[in-house]
Amino acid sequence: MTKPRSGRPIRGRPAGWRFVGVAALLALLPHWRPVLAGTLIGETAAYRIESPSETLMDVARRFDLGYVEVRSVNPDIDPWQPRPGAVVLLPLAHLLPDVPPAPARRSLIIINLGDFRLYWLPAKGEPTSMPIGSAADPYPEPMGEGHIRGKRVNPVWTPPPTVRAEHPDLPLSVGPGPDNPLGAFALDMSWPAYAVHGTNKPDGVGRRVSHGCIRLYPEDIARLFPQVSIGTRVVMVDQPVKLGWIDGELYLEAHPDRDQADEIERNGTFVPHLSAQSTMDTRLWIARLAGDAVDRVDWGLVDDILSSRNGLPVPILKSPDTAAGAEQSPP
Repeated sequence: MTKPRSGRPIRGRPAGWRFVGVAALLALLPHWRPVLAGTLIGETAAYRIESPSETLMDVARRFDLGYVEVRSVNPDIDPWQPRPGAVVLLPLAHLLPDVPPAPARRSLIIINLGDFRLYWLPAKGEPTSMPIGSAADPYPEPMGEGHIRGKRVNPVWTPPPTVRAEHPDLPLSVGPGPDNPLGAFALDMSWPAYAVHGTNKPDGVGRRVSHGCIRLYPEDIARLFPQVSIGTRVVMVDQPVKLGWIDGELYLEAHPDRDQADEIERNGTFVPHLSAQSTMDTRLWIARLAGDAVDRVDWGLVDDILSSRNGLPVPILKSPDTAAGAEQSPP
């Protein structure tokens, strides 16, 4: 977890952000525990807003988060007029989605629609993650495996038929500049007419608003673009719930599903609910992955995580001593 600091820039962030420590996180999230550095992509953190002019979207962009993920974990904070002094949780820690591993010395892009994140796993170096904007209904993204087939600097945008049907007055093409929705860089994927690109509307990052392409903040695509080679493997998945072993702990991370994400768009929050079938499927998945530790799984906590879906990875195993003294119901 990021250590508390005051009045000093952190990784290029402006002075004045007041980070808060472990005690504040524990008060806000009783099940949260610090995760050892290097075991997840990113680190859960929190800070205190001091300027009355900053919005939650300003906060999201400064810390490379999208709208839905920052709203889902901070439902009680006004997104446009957060109260000075409010403590905002930063959901910066992410389990990797469940995809087949890349061959040795091969880079990989994972696009997970379920948590509005792109994961960049370079052949050399540390993996990183960044928020995405994805397609609104009824424009589904392709699922499965593809690759990067082209790279464009200052791309020209030709409005596709779906966009032209909604906006018939658009020009035949839009060149580079502030009116171009592709931004300054585009990574064309092997699926026809699909790309990872920048945007001239950064407020759409972390939302389902596009006609199919994947949008990144301008600063993220500028950072990613030179690292990606033509032929890089791309895997597109939709996994709002993720699970993984981290240093002897089994972690569960649950994000809003599509309907709940749309509800957050409309209302700023969603009504928690547990689908019997999806809960049972997840419980069976947990039981299989837990293996010999299945008797230590805290099933009540699992239900809380699947209901709240705040996007934070949480350890779900009881300590051996606690599990030994308590009766556990089978999943």
